[in-house]
Amino acid sequence: MANRLPAWKKLVYGSGTYGLAAFGMLRQIFYAIFLTDVVGLDPRLASIGALVGIFWDALNDPLVGLLSDRVHSRWGRRRPFLLWFTIPFAFSFVILWWAPPWESQIALAVYVTLAFMLSDTVGTLIAVPYTAMTPELTPDYDERTSLAGYRMFFQLAASLTIAIAAPSIVDTALLNGLSQQQGYLIVSGLFGAIAVLPLMLIFFTIKDGDREKPDESALDFLAAMRTTWSNIPFRFAAFLNMLNWMAADLVALIIPYYLLYWIARGDLTASVQLLGLSLSLESGVLGLLILTAILAIPFWSWLAARLSKRATYLIGVTPWLLGYVALIFVQPGQVNLMLAIAAFAGLGLATGYVLPEAIFPDVIEWDELLTRRRQEGIYYGIKNFFRKISGAVAFFLALQMLGWAGYQTPPEGALNFMQPESALRVIRFLVGPMGLFLLLGAMALAAFYPLSRERHARIRRLLARRKTRGEATENTTGRG
Repeated sequence: MANRLPAWKKLVYGSGTYGLAAFGMLRQIFYAIFLTDVVGLDPRLASIGALVGIFWDALNDPLVGLLSDRVHSRWGRRRPFLLWFTIPFAFSFVILWWAPPWESQIALAVYVTLAFMLSDTVGTLIAVPYTAMTPELTPDYDERTSLAGYRMFFQLAASLTIAIAAPSIVDTALLNGLSQQQGYLIVSGLFGAIAVLPLMLIFFTIKDGDREKPDESALDFLAAMRTTWSNIPFRFAAFLNMLNWMAADLVALIIPYYLLYWIARGDLTASVQLLGLSLSLESGVLGLLILTAILAIPFWSWLAARLSKRATYLIGVTPWLLGYVALIFVQPGQVNLMLAIAAFAGLGLATGYVLPEAIFPDVIEWDELLTRRRQEGIYYGIKNFFRKISGAVAFFLALQMLGWAGYQTPPEGALNFMQPESALRVIRFLVGPMGLFLLLGAMALAAFYPLSRERHARIRRLLARRKTRGEATENTTGRG
Protein backbone atom coordinates (compact mmCIF):
# COMPACT_ATOMS: atom_id res chain seq x y z
CA MET A 1 0.00 0.00 0.00
CA ALA A 2 1.61 3.25 -1.20
CA ASN A 3 0.13 5.38 1.56
CA ARG A 4 0.87 2.95 4.39
CA LEU A 5 2.51 4.60 7.39
CA PRO A 6 5.35 2.82 9.21
CA ALA A 7 4.36 1.46 12.60
CA TRP A 8 6.97 3.58 14.39
CA LYS A 9 5.41 6.77 13.03
CA LYS A 10 1.92 5.73 14.14
CA LEU A 11 3.31 4.84 17.55
CA VAL A 12 5.15 8.13 18.02
CA TYR A 13 2.24 10.23 16.76
CA GLY A 14 -0.30 8.30 18.81
CA SER A 15 1.76 8.75 21.98
CA GLY A 16 1.10 12.50 21.88
CA THR A 17 -2.49 11.76 22.86
CA TYR A 18 -1.33 10.45 26.26
CA GLY A 19 -0.75 13.86 27.84
CA LEU A 20 -3.84 15.41 26.26
CA ALA A 21 -5.98 12.51 27.44
CA ALA A 22 -4.52 12.61 30.94
CA PHE A 23 -5.37 16.32 31.17
CA GLY A 24 -8.88 15.72 29.86
CA MET A 25 -9.58 12.62 31.93
CA LEU A 26 -8.48 14.22 35.19
CA ARG A 27 -10.85 17.10 34.53
CA GLN A 28 -13.62 14.96 33.08
CA ILE A 29 -13.89 12.47 35.94
CA PHE A 30 -12.63 14.26 39.04
CA TYR A 31 -12.99 18.02 38.55
CA ALA A 32 -16.67 18.29 39.38
CA ILE A 33 -16.39 16.30 42.61
CA PHE A 34 -13.15 18.20 43.40
CA LEU A 35 -15.03 21.51 43.19
CA THR A 36 -18.02 20.37 45.24
CA ASP A 37 -16.40 18.08 47.83
CA VAL A 38 -12.84 19.51 48.18
CA VAL A 39 -13.05 23.21 47.28
CA GLY A 40 -16.54 23.34 48.82
CA LEU A 41 -18.29 25.21 46.00
CA ASP A 42 -22.05 25.01 45.68
CA PRO A 43 -22.72 22.79 42.60
CA ARG A 44 -24.68 25.59 40.92
CA LEU A 45 -21.80 28.07 41.26
CA ALA A 46 -19.29 25.42 40.19
CA SER A 47 -21.35 24.73 37.07
CA ILE A 48 -21.43 28.43 36.10
CA GLY A 49 -17.65 28.75 36.47
CA ALA A 50 -17.02 25.67 34.37
CA LEU A 51 -19.62 26.76 31.79
CA VAL A 52 -17.91 30.12 31.24
CA GLY A 53 -14.48 28.48 31.09
CA ILE A 54 -15.51 25.78 28.62
CA PHE A 55 -17.37 28.28 26.41
CA TRP A 56 -14.22 30.38 26.25
CA ASP A 57 -12.16 27.33 25.36
CA ALA A 58 -14.70 26.24 22.74
CA LEU A 59 -14.57 29.66 21.10
CA ASN A 60 -10.80 29.69 20.87
CA ASP A 61 -10.63 26.24 19.24
CA PRO A 62 -11.61 27.47 15.73
CA LEU A 63 -9.31 30.49 16.16
CA VAL A 64 -6.32 28.30 17.04
CA GLY A 65 -7.23 26.00 14.15
CA LEU A 66 -7.27 28.89 11.71
CA LEU A 67 -4.01 30.19 13.16
CA SER A 68 -2.34 26.81 12.67
CA ASP A 69 -3.53 26.82 9.03
CA ARG A 70 -1.78 30.18 8.56
CA VAL A 71 1.57 29.42 10.19
CA HIS A 72 4.51 29.27 7.77
CA SER A 73 7.78 28.05 9.22
CA ARG A 74 10.65 25.72 8.45
CA TRP A 75 8.95 23.19 10.76
CA GLY A 76 5.63 23.26 8.92
CA ARG A 77 2.27 24.53 10.16
CA ARG A 78 1.47 22.38 13.20
CA ARG A 79 4.77 21.36 14.80
CA PRO A 80 5.81 24.87 15.98
CA PHE A 81 2.89 24.81 18.44
CA LEU A 82 4.34 21.67 20.04
CA LEU A 83 7.69 23.40 20.47
CA TRP A 84 6.26 26.65 21.86
CA PHE A 85 3.54 25.37 24.17
CA THR A 86 4.46 21.89 25.47
CA ILE A 87 6.15 23.18 28.65
CA PRO A 88 3.32 25.67 29.46
CA PHE A 89 0.90 22.79 28.82
CA ALA A 90 2.66 20.75 31.53
CA PHE A 91 2.18 23.61 34.00
CA SER A 92 -1.47 23.97 32.97
CA PHE A 93 -2.21 20.62 34.64
CA VAL A 94 -1.43 22.08 38.05
CA ILE A 95 -3.33 25.35 37.61
CA LEU A 96 -6.71 23.63 37.83
CA TRP A 97 -6.08 21.76 41.05
CA TRP A 98 -5.30 24.53 43.48
CA ALA A 99 -7.86 26.90 44.97
CA PRO A 100 -7.18 29.57 47.60
CA PRO A 101 -8.66 29.01 51.08
CA TRP A 102 -11.25 31.77 50.72
CA GLU A 103 -14.59 31.79 52.50
CA SER A 104 -16.42 33.71 49.77
CA GLN A 105 -18.24 31.41 47.37
CA ILE A 106 -18.33 34.14 44.70
CA ALA A 107 -14.58 34.80 44.97
CA LEU A 108 -13.84 31.09 44.71
CA ALA A 109 -16.11 30.76 41.67
CA VAL A 110 -14.34 33.68 39.93
CA TYR A 111 -10.91 32.19 40.68
CA VAL A 112 -11.95 28.73 39.44
CA THR A 113 -13.32 30.26 36.24
CA LEU A 114 -10.12 32.17 35.46
CA ALA A 115 -7.92 29.18 36.27
CA PHE A 116 -10.06 27.01 34.00
CA MET A 117 -9.83 29.51 31.13
CA LEU A 118 -6.05 29.86 31.41
CA SER A 119 -5.26 26.16 31.61
CA ASP A 120 -7.67 25.26 28.83
CA THR A 121 -6.31 27.92 26.48
CA VAL A 122 -2.82 26.47 26.76
CA GLY A 123 -4.24 22.99 26.21
CA THR A 124 -6.01 24.17 23.05
CA LEU A 125 -2.76 25.53 21.62
CA ILE A 126 -1.44 21.96 21.75
CA ALA A 127 -4.56 19.88 21.06
CA VAL A 128 -5.88 21.53 17.87
CA PRO A 129 -2.61 21.61 15.87
CA TYR A 130 -1.76 18.09 17.05
CA THR A 131 -5.09 16.55 15.99
CA ALA A 132 -5.08 18.54 12.71
CA MET A 133 -1.95 16.59 11.71
CA THR A 134 -4.02 13.40 11.33
CA PRO A 135 -5.36 13.88 7.77
CA GLU A 136 -1.99 15.30 6.68
CA LEU A 137 -0.10 12.16 7.67
CA THR A 138 -2.08 9.87 5.34
CA PRO A 139 -4.90 10.27 2.80
CA ASP A 140 -5.83 6.57 2.97
CA TYR A 141 -9.27 5.60 4.33
CA ASP A 142 -8.11 2.52 6.27
CA GLU A 143 -4.78 3.97 7.39
CA ARG A 144 -6.68 6.77 9.08
CA THR A 145 -8.65 4.17 11.02
CA SER A 146 -5.37 2.52 12.02
CA LEU A 147 -3.87 5.88 13.04
CA ALA A 148 -6.98 6.66 15.09
CA GLY A 149 -6.59 3.27 16.74
CA TYR A 150 -3.05 4.12 17.85
CA ARG A 151 -4.19 7.49 19.17
CA MET A 152 -7.12 6.01 21.03
CA PHE A 153 -4.92 3.28 22.50
CA PHE A 154 -2.82 5.97 24.15
CA GLN A 155 -5.95 7.91 25.12
CA LEU A 156 -7.39 4.87 26.86
CA ALA A 157 -4.00 4.02 28.39
CA ALA A 158 -3.91 7.51 29.90
CA SER A 159 -7.49 7.13 31.05
CA LEU A 160 -6.65 3.78 32.66
CA THR A 161 -3.66 5.11 34.58
CA ILE A 162 -5.61 8.19 35.67
CA ALA A 163 -8.60 6.11 36.79
CA ILE A 164 -6.42 3.78 38.87
CA ALA A 165 -3.61 6.10 40.00
CA ALA A 166 -5.43 9.34 40.81
CA PRO A 167 -7.75 8.03 43.57
CA SER A 168 -4.92 5.89 45.00
CA ILE A 169 -2.48 8.83 45.13
CA VAL A 170 -5.09 11.06 46.77
CA ASP A 171 -5.93 8.33 49.32
CA THR A 172 -2.21 7.83 50.06
CA ALA A 173 -1.80 11.56 50.57
CA LEU A 174 -4.65 11.53 53.09
CA LEU A 175 -3.13 8.62 54.97
CA ASN A 176 0.17 10.55 55.20
CA GLY A 177 -1.41 13.65 56.69
CA LEU A 178 -1.82 15.67 53.50
CA SER A 179 -5.08 17.20 52.27
CA GLN A 180 -7.14 16.01 49.30
CA GLN A 181 -6.15 19.15 47.41
CA GLN A 182 -2.47 18.39 47.94
CA GLY A 183 -3.11 14.88 46.66
CA TYR A 184 -4.66 16.27 43.47
CA LEU A 185 -1.70 18.64 43.04
CA ILE A 186 0.68 15.68 43.21
CA VAL A 187 -1.36 13.83 40.58
CA SER A 188 -1.52 16.82 38.23
CA GLY A 189 2.19 17.61 38.57
CA LEU A 190 3.14 14.00 37.87
CA PHE A 191 1.03 13.64 34.73
CA GLY A 192 1.94 17.12 33.50
CA ALA A 193 5.60 16.12 33.56
CA ILE A 194 4.87 12.84 31.75
CA ALA A 195 3.06 14.76 28.95
CA VAL A 196 6.19 16.61 27.86
CA LEU A 197 8.24 13.75 26.38
CA PRO A 198 5.88 12.36 23.68
CA LEU A 199 4.89 15.82 22.41
CA MET A 200 8.51 16.89 22.03
CA LEU A 201 9.30 13.55 20.38
CA ILE A 202 6.63 14.25 17.76
CA PHE A 203 8.13 17.67 17.08
CA PHE A 204 11.58 16.23 16.45
CA THR A 205 10.61 13.11 14.46
CA ILE A 206 7.40 13.68 12.46
CA LYS A 207 6.81 16.09 9.60
CA ASP A 208 3.17 17.24 9.35
CA GLY A 209 2.48 17.10 5.62
CA ASP A 210 4.23 18.41 2.55
CA ARG A 211 2.47 21.78 2.07
CA GLU A 212 4.29 24.28 4.22
CA LYS A 213 3.13 27.54 2.64
CA PRO A 214 -0.37 28.51 3.81
CA ASP A 215 -3.18 29.12 1.34
CA GLU A 216 -3.78 32.87 1.48
CA SER A 217 -7.34 32.45 0.23
CA ALA A 218 -8.24 30.49 3.38
CA LEU A 219 -7.52 33.24 5.89
CA ASP A 220 -11.01 34.78 6.25
CA PHE A 221 -12.39 33.30 9.48
CA LEU A 222 -16.09 33.94 8.76
CA ALA A 223 -15.74 32.59 5.23
CA ALA A 224 -14.03 29.49 6.60
CA MET A 225 -16.88 29.00 9.09
CA ARG A 226 -19.46 29.26 6.29
CA THR A 227 -17.49 26.79 4.17
CA THR A 228 -17.31 24.18 6.92
CA TRP A 229 -21.04 24.47 7.60
CA SER A 230 -21.82 23.93 3.91
CA ASN A 231 -19.90 20.63 4.05
CA ILE A 232 -22.71 18.10 4.63
CA PRO A 233 -20.48 15.16 5.73
CA PHE A 234 -18.83 17.53 8.22
CA ARG A 235 -22.20 18.30 9.83
CA PHE A 236 -22.89 14.60 10.34
CA ALA A 237 -19.36 13.89 11.62
CA ALA A 238 -19.31 16.91 13.96
CA PHE A 239 -22.69 16.20 15.56
CA LEU A 240 -21.91 12.47 15.74
CA ASN A 241 -18.71 13.37 17.59
CA MET A 242 -20.58 15.78 19.83
CA LEU A 243 -23.30 13.35 20.94
CA ASN A 244 -20.89 10.43 21.23
CA TRP A 245 -18.54 12.36 23.52
CA MET A 246 -21.36 14.05 25.38
CA ALA A 247 -22.64 10.60 26.34
CA ALA A 248 -19.16 9.65 27.54
CA ASP A 249 -18.46 13.00 29.24
CA LEU A 250 -21.72 13.09 31.16
CA VAL A 251 -21.27 9.62 32.61
CA ALA A 252 -17.59 10.27 33.40
CA LEU A 253 -18.64 13.42 35.25
CA ILE A 254 -21.33 11.69 37.32
CA ILE A 255 -19.84 8.21 37.82
CA PRO A 256 -17.75 9.19 40.90
CA TYR A 257 -20.94 10.51 42.53
CA TYR A 258 -22.85 7.38 41.47
CA LEU A 259 -20.22 4.99 42.85
CA LEU A 260 -19.69 6.91 46.09
CA TYR A 261 -23.24 7.83 47.02
CA TRP A 262 -25.39 5.13 45.33
CA ILE A 263 -23.26 1.96 45.20
CA ALA A 264 -21.16 2.59 48.35
CA ARG A 265 -23.90 4.58 50.18
CA GLY A 266 -21.49 7.36 51.10
CA ASP A 267 -18.58 5.21 52.33
CA LEU A 268 -15.41 7.02 51.20
CA THR A 269 -13.29 4.01 52.19
CA ALA A 270 -15.16 1.52 49.93
CA SER A 271 -12.75 -0.75 48.07
CA VAL A 272 -12.80 -3.67 45.65
CA GLN A 273 -10.52 -6.62 44.90
CA LEU A 274 -9.53 -6.75 41.22
CA LEU A 275 -6.79 -8.85 39.62
CA GLY A 276 -5.28 -9.47 43.02
CA LEU A 277 -5.17 -5.76 43.87
CA SER A 278 -7.09 -3.89 46.55
CA LEU A 279 -8.37 -0.74 44.84
CA SER A 280 -10.78 2.04 45.67
CA LEU A 281 -14.24 1.47 44.20
CA GLU A 282 -13.72 4.23 41.60
CA SER A 283 -10.33 2.83 40.56
CA GLY A 284 -11.70 -0.70 40.22
CA VAL A 285 -14.79 0.13 38.16
CA LEU A 286 -13.19 2.76 35.92
CA GLY A 287 -10.00 0.74 35.56
CA LEU A 288 -11.88 -2.38 34.39
CA LEU A 289 -14.02 -0.32 32.00
CA ILE A 290 -11.00 1.25 30.33
CA LEU A 291 -8.85 -1.89 30.36
CA THR A 292 -11.56 -3.76 28.46
CA ALA A 293 -11.80 -0.88 25.98
CA ILE A 294 -8.04 -0.97 25.36
CA LEU A 295 -8.11 -4.71 24.70
CA ALA A 296 -11.04 -4.30 22.27
CA ILE A 297 -9.45 -1.60 20.08
CA PRO A 298 -7.55 -3.98 17.72
CA PHE A 299 -10.72 -5.96 17.03
CA TRP A 300 -12.82 -2.90 16.13
CA SER A 301 -10.01 -1.50 13.95
CA TRP A 302 -9.82 -4.88 12.17
CA LEU A 303 -13.59 -4.99 11.66
CA ALA A 304 -13.71 -1.42 10.31
CA ALA A 305 -11.14 -2.39 7.65
CA ARG A 306 -13.44 -5.21 6.51
CA LEU A 307 -16.83 -3.56 6.81
CA SER A 308 -16.94 0.23 7.05
CA LYS A 309 -16.46 2.82 9.76
CA ARG A 310 -20.18 3.53 9.89
CA ALA A 311 -21.26 -0.13 10.17
CA THR A 312 -18.57 -0.91 12.75
CA TYR A 313 -19.65 2.02 14.91
CA LEU A 314 -23.28 0.91 14.88
CA ILE A 315 -22.34 -2.66 15.82
CA GLY A 316 -19.63 -1.72 18.28
CA VAL A 317 -21.44 0.74 20.53
CA THR A 318 -24.19 -1.78 21.34
CA PRO A 319 -22.46 -3.08 24.53
CA TRP A 320 -21.99 0.53 25.65
CA LEU A 321 -25.69 1.18 25.03
CA LEU A 322 -26.72 -1.91 26.98
CA GLY A 323 -24.46 -0.78 29.82
CA TYR A 324 -26.55 2.36 30.22
CA VAL A 325 -29.70 0.23 30.37
CA ALA A 326 -28.17 -2.01 33.03
CA LEU A 327 -27.15 0.95 35.23
CA ILE A 328 -30.82 1.83 35.65
CA PHE A 329 -31.38 -1.39 37.61
CA VAL A 330 -28.21 -1.63 39.75
CA GLN A 331 -28.89 -1.46 43.49
CA PRO A 332 -26.67 -0.25 46.37
CA GLY A 333 -23.93 -2.68 47.35
CA GLN A 334 -23.98 -4.62 44.05
CA VAL A 335 -20.28 -4.13 43.45
CA ASN A 336 -19.70 -7.34 41.47
CA LEU A 337 -22.58 -6.51 39.13
CA MET A 338 -21.12 -3.04 38.67
CA LEU A 339 -17.76 -4.55 37.72
CA ALA A 340 -19.44 -6.89 35.20
CA ILE A 341 -21.30 -3.99 33.60
CA ALA A 342 -18.07 -1.99 33.40
CA ALA A 343 -16.24 -4.85 31.66
CA PHE A 344 -19.06 -5.38 29.15
CA ALA A 345 -19.62 -1.67 28.42
CA GLY A 346 -15.88 -1.22 27.84
CA LEU A 347 -16.17 -3.33 24.67
CA GLY A 348 -18.47 -0.68 23.18
CA LEU A 349 -16.62 2.27 24.67
CA ALA A 350 -13.60 1.33 22.54
CA THR A 351 -15.71 1.87 19.41
CA GLY A 352 -16.90 5.22 20.74
CA TYR A 353 -13.29 6.29 21.16
CA VAL A 354 -11.90 5.08 17.81
CA LEU A 355 -14.54 5.29 15.09
CA PRO A 356 -15.74 8.94 15.38
CA GLU A 357 -12.09 10.03 15.29
CA ALA A 358 -11.46 7.79 12.26
CA ILE A 359 -14.54 9.08 10.44
CA PHE A 360 -13.74 12.77 10.78
CA PRO A 361 -10.56 13.13 8.64
CA ASP A 362 -12.46 11.99 5.53
CA VAL A 363 -14.48 15.23 5.44
CA ILE A 364 -11.27 17.15 4.62
CA GLU A 365 -11.05 15.67 1.10
CA TRP A 366 -14.73 16.49 0.48
CA ASP A 367 -13.97 20.10 1.38
CA GLU A 368 -10.86 20.13 -0.81
CA LEU A 369 -12.89 18.84 -3.77
CA LEU A 370 -15.38 21.71 -3.37
CA THR A 371 -13.05 24.58 -2.40
CA ARG A 372 -9.61 23.55 -3.81
CA ARG A 373 -8.15 24.24 -0.36
CA ARG A 374 -7.08 22.10 2.58
CA GLN A 375 -8.13 23.57 5.93
CA GLU A 376 -7.49 20.85 8.50
CA GLY A 377 -6.89 23.33 11.31
CA ILE A 378 -10.21 25.15 11.05
CA TYR A 379 -12.12 21.86 10.66
CA TYR A 380 -10.56 20.32 13.74
CA GLY A 381 -10.99 23.58 15.62
CA ILE A 382 -14.71 23.68 14.85
CA LYS A 383 -15.08 19.97 15.68
CA ASN A 384 -13.51 20.64 19.07
CA PHE A 385 -15.78 23.69 19.43
CA PHE A 386 -18.88 21.51 19.06
CA ARG A 387 -17.56 18.92 21.46
CA LYS A 388 -16.60 21.42 24.13
CA ILE A 389 -19.86 23.33 23.88
CA SER A 390 -21.72 20.07 24.41
CA GLY A 391 -19.40 19.21 27.30
CA ALA A 392 -20.03 22.63 28.84
CA VAL A 393 -23.78 22.18 28.60
CA ALA A 394 -23.55 18.68 30.12
CA PHE A 395 -21.36 19.93 32.98
CA PHE A 396 -23.64 22.88 33.63
CA LEU A 397 -26.92 20.98 33.55
CA ALA A 398 -25.62 18.07 35.65
CA LEU A 399 -24.31 20.28 38.47
CA GLN A 400 -27.30 22.59 38.31
CA MET A 401 -29.59 19.59 38.69
CA LEU A 402 -27.53 18.33 41.64
CA GLY A 403 -27.63 21.75 43.27
CA TRP A 404 -31.38 22.14 42.92
CA ALA A 405 -31.86 18.56 44.15
CA GLY A 406 -30.25 19.50 47.46
CA TYR A 407 -26.73 18.09 47.00
CA GLN A 408 -24.64 18.77 50.13
CA THR A 409 -20.87 19.23 50.57
CA PRO A 410 -19.55 16.57 52.99
CA PRO A 411 -18.02 17.88 56.23
CA GLU A 412 -14.24 18.15 56.06
CA GLY A 413 -12.58 14.90 57.12
CA ALA A 414 -15.82 12.87 56.95
CA LEU A 415 -15.32 9.25 55.84
CA ASN A 416 -19.02 8.42 55.62
CA PHE A 417 -21.64 10.85 54.38
CA MET A 418 -24.96 10.28 52.66
CA GLN A 419 -26.69 12.58 50.17
CA PRO A 420 -30.47 13.18 50.28
CA GLU A 421 -32.71 10.92 48.19
CA SER A 422 -33.55 13.76 45.80
CA ALA A 423 -29.86 14.11 44.86
CA LEU A 424 -29.53 10.33 44.44
CA ARG A 425 -32.45 10.29 41.99
CA VAL A 426 -30.75 12.95 39.84
CA ILE A 427 -27.44 11.06 39.92
CA ARG A 428 -29.13 7.84 38.75
CA PHE A 429 -31.03 9.63 35.98
CA LEU A 430 -27.89 11.26 34.58
CA VAL A 431 -25.86 8.03 34.62
CA GLY A 432 -28.51 5.81 33.00
CA PRO A 433 -31.41 7.25 30.95
CA MET A 434 -29.64 10.48 29.93
CA GLY A 435 -26.54 8.70 28.64
CA LEU A 436 -28.75 6.21 26.79
CA PHE A 437 -30.65 9.00 25.02
CA LEU A 438 -27.45 10.77 23.87
CA LEU A 439 -25.86 7.60 22.53
CA LEU A 440 -29.00 6.72 20.56
CA GLY A 441 -28.73 10.16 18.92
CA ALA A 442 -25.11 9.47 17.93
CA MET A 443 -26.11 6.12 16.43
CA ALA A 444 -28.86 7.76 14.36
CA LEU A 445 -26.36 10.21 12.86
CA ALA A 446 -23.90 7.39 12.13
CA ALA A 447 -26.61 5.44 10.31
CA PHE A 448 -27.08 8.28 7.81
CA TYR A 449 -23.44 9.43 7.50
CA PRO A 450 -22.95 10.01 3.75
CA LEU A 451 -19.23 9.18 3.19
CA SER A 452 -18.74 5.47 2.61
CA ARG A 453 -15.42 3.83 1.72
CA GLU A 454 -16.43 3.85 -1.96
CA ARG A 455 -17.43 7.54 -2.01
CA HIS A 456 -14.23 8.55 -0.27
CA ALA A 457 -12.19 6.55 -2.80
CA ARG A 458 -14.04 8.32 -5.64
CA ILE A 459 -13.28 11.72 -4.11
CA ARG A 460 -9.58 10.85 -3.89
CA ARG A 461 -9.55 9.79 -7.54
CA LEU A 462 -11.12 13.08 -8.60
CA LEU A 463 -8.56 15.03 -6.55
CA ALA A 464 -5.73 13.02 -8.11
CA ARG A 465 -7.02 13.78 -11.64
CA ARG A 466 -7.32 17.47 -10.80
CA LYS A 467 -3.76 17.51 -9.51
CA THR A 468 -2.50 15.72 -12.63
CA ARG A 469 -4.30 18.19 -14.92
CA GLY A 470 -2.91 21.09 -12.91
CA GLU A 471 0.64 19.81 -13.20
CA ALA A 472 0.19 19.23 -16.93
CA THR A 473 -1.10 22.79 -17.37
CA GLU A 474 1.86 24.18 -15.45
CA ASN A 475 4.30 22.22 -17.60
CA THR A 476 2.61 23.40 -20.80
CA THR A 477 2.65 27.01 -19.61
CA GLY A 478 6.29 26.71 -18.59
CA ARG A 479 7.32 25.40 -22.02
CA GLY A 480 5.29 28.13 -23.69
